[in-house]
Amino acid sequence: TWHLKKIPQIVRERTFSLDSPKFEAKTKLELNSVCGIECQRKLPVPSLSDLKNLLSYETVFENGTRTLTEVNVLGAVLDPAGNTTTRRPSRKKRQIYGTDSRFSIYDKRFMTNFPFNTAVKISTGCSGILVSPKHVLTAAHCLHNGKDYVKGSKRLRVGLMKTKPRGNGRKRKETSEGMPSFQWTRVKSTHIPKGWFKGVSGDIALDYDYAVLELKRPHKRKYMELGISPTIKMMPGSMIHFSGFDNDRSGQLVYRFCSISDESNDLFYQYCDAEPGSTGSGIYLRLKEPNKKKWKRKIIAVYSGHQWVDINGEQQDYNVAVRITPLKYAQICFWIHGNDENCTQG
Repeated sequence: TWHLKKIPQIVRERTFSLDSPKFEAKTKLELNSVCGIECQRKLPVPSLSDLKNLLSYETVFENGTRTLTEVNVLGAVLDPAGNTTTRRPSRKKRQIYGTDSRFSIYDKRFMTNFPFNTAVKISTGCSGILVSPKHVLTAAHCLHNGKDYVKGSKRLRVGLMKTKPRGNGRKRKETSEGMPSFQWTRVKSTHIPKGWFKGVSGDIALDYDYAVLELKRPHKRKYMELGISPTIKMMPGSMIHFSGFDNDRSGQLVYRFCSISDESNDLFYQYCDAEPGSTGSGIYLRLKEPNKKKWKRKIIAVYSGHQWVDINGEQQDYNVAVRITPLKYAQICFWIHGNDENCTQG
């Protein structure tokens, strides 16, 4: 069951204008030298002043201007347990683990209907998910490398799936039917938490690898609501689901599901089969609504991608997702609505 939680408040304090970014960083769909499982266990619990700094955010607009908004955090419960993880044996794996268990969605009845039609393509090469009539959730590193915005993010666009037209009479090609094409929409503004930037968090910490894009025009599709990420024990079979546009299956929407292997307060570690391109996909669960018989899908994490991490002096890899904690729910909800009145219950 989805459990309602009281959400902390993110309150805007001050907004400053910043210099325009250079937009010169290279897009990296795979990150190195990140704080992984062992490193996460050693991280101290952030203080209230740390949280205010980490959850302050930059907004970059389509004309290249940029602002920094400082926030206050009200009602946050600081977890004394820190970044504890469930200790399970670590495994040395690849991006595709054993038999490739990904499904390409060809049938346009599925492709253009919920939940698959919430998946979008980002013009920098990543995926994302629709979270409101005009907002998209994706990974921060699809737009910013920790120091500067990536080259393609100055004229950022989002591709919404549509199936290719059948064509006229005999000229129609059988191969084109059911393959998605994209209706591209310009992005009006982008929000990235300050916790993602180097200098604030030192080495890149994946905890804040998420961003929200505001579209220039609203779409008229069904979108996916945000949910608070439950612990592994509270998930049926500890299973998660997500769809994205993997690079090795060009022009195809790729769906997968798998169980989570490990967790910290902010991250899920899993071995879902994935390739670059699916980074930024919204990870969702289907649970029952409280006191109702209805089931509902909600986004509980953002797929950050395939990571190489130094564990006890040995390079190991896994796929990682950023959990939507009550604090992150409050921030993303605030970005979507522009106030915290609609964000009191998650």
